Amino acid sequence: MEREELRAWLRLVLTPRVGPGTARKLLAALGAPQAIFEASAQVLSTVVSKREATELMREPAGLDQQVEATHAWLADGLPLASGRCSRFVLSLADAAYPAALLEAADPPLLLFAQGQLDLLSRPAVAVVGSRNPTPQGQENAYAFAKALSEAGVTVVSGLALGVDGAAHSGALDGHHGAASGGTIAVVGTGLDVVYPKAHQALAQRMSTQGLMLSEFVLGTAPLAGNFPKRNRIVAALSRGTLVIEAALQSGSLITARLAAEMGREVLAIPGSIHSPQARGCHALIKQGAKLVETAQDVLEELQLGLPMGGASINERAASTASALDSQGDDEDSSPPDFVLSAMGYDPVSQEALSARTGLGAADLGARLLELELMGQVARLPGALFQRVGVA
Repeated sequence: MEREELRAWLRLVLTPRVGPGTARKLLAALGAPQAIFEASAQVLSTVVSKREATELMREPAGLDQQVEATHAWLADGLPLASGRCSRFVLSLADAAYPAALLEAADPPLLLFAQGQLDLLSRPAVAVVGSRNPTPQGQENAYAFAKALSEAGVTVVSGLALGVDGAAHSGALDGHHGAASGGTIAVVGTGLDVVYPKAHQALAQRMSTQGLMLSEFVLGTAPLAGNFPKRNRIVAALSRGTLVIEAALQSGSLITARLAAEMGREVLAIPGSIHSPQARGCHALIKQGAKLVETAQDVLEELQLGLPMGGASINERAASTASALDSQGDDEDSSPPDFVLSAMGYDPVSQEALSARTGLGAADLGARLLELELMGQVARLPGALFQRVGVA
């Protein structure tokens, strides 16, 4: 995008009291943004209100600084292995603007992108869920995303703590060459701001091996209202939305609702009836979401027609070690007993529990025996353990 064209698009985005809907009306009536700002107040008033026309006649505060910052950001983009630049600004008029996003009720005027832009043209599935998942939910997110990426499906999520981060990590680990899917992170900040801070390394990896995407101009801080807003992009880019774990009131259910409103499929993984993190998924299933147990279920439901082994997600999770850190500045504090916390609400082997807690076999065995005698843990067939007595 040429500098003057970039300036015109940024001016349109930054003009106060002119939202995306009004901006699209202006573009439909007058053409490119340059034409909008060359028009007289009288002409503008035939399309928008007098107040909006007045705002359009003067440059918004900070425009010059934003143009300079964006131009410098684009110029500093590191070249990818292909030799192409890794940073882009896409407008509604750009041929590379994702067609699927035009189906959203409010497609953004501009998209800032960093990484593998061709991921926007591949079949995609959104994988979303709790910021505070159970250990099993964390492993499910990683293993499902890895399997989907290996099958050629791009995983879309929001770079949040918990399920989002695990999904991005799994998809990156499953990305091996052009035949695999990769991952896209749709963030609620400017692309020069990483949030949460715990995902600095993941964001850096995403910027070259995956794709970072934002509708917000550079420098945009992590404002609370921006995160639900970005969910419509997550849903629109994807053929379906898979919810791993979610409470009844969560952003993941907002994404699922937006997906359903756009005619996309909604899928959910069931969990323990005792787990609060499973209640959102169970509510979705009651409302008609597809219950899925394997990545193959996702591929079949979305009719992606991609080859995929039918192994259960527990088998896949057991074969891929999850070294993900779910701690962050917006995490809830851990329950008093860290072994119970690590168990989650599903049956788990002592080996898996040892990997989660870092305890050796002898120490973990002793603690499990204590919990069993206290009636908090049950020993199941197949050398498995499960929490009991939970409300």
